[in-house]
Amino acid sequence: QVQLVESGGGLVQAGGSLRLSCAASGRTFRSLTMGWFRQAPGKEREFVAEISWIGGNTYYAGSVKGRFTISRDNAKNTAYLQMNGLKPEDTAVYYCAASTRAAWGGRIAYDYWGQGTQVTVSS
Repeated sequence: QVQLVESGGGLVQAGGSLRLSCAASGRTFRSLTMGWFRQAPGKEREFVAEISWIGGNTYYAGSVKGRFTISRDNAKNTAYLQMNGLKPEDTAVYYCAASTRAAWGGRIAYDYWGQGTQVTVSS
């Protein structure tokens, strides 16, 4: 079992930045592919970003590429999502997720999920 706890969400003006953190416990962190997803009101959950076990490979949804950066610190068992240039359409609940499968551009199944953190971007 893996427990994931997100933090760092909040309210920010358009153009601003936030950094989300995801603290993991319960399994060797470096063996997990980590991902971020989001779900806006009335919409399906969508893939945002993914990072491989040792951080060598990263993948992004087209809508966030160039603005968001996913990273991980295996010594701290934590994954991050740095979000710059935020837009109102980025408003959503952001979820951290972990997978035992190798990273593959958001196309893998995720086994563990956090409870989510709200990000609200005002115009």
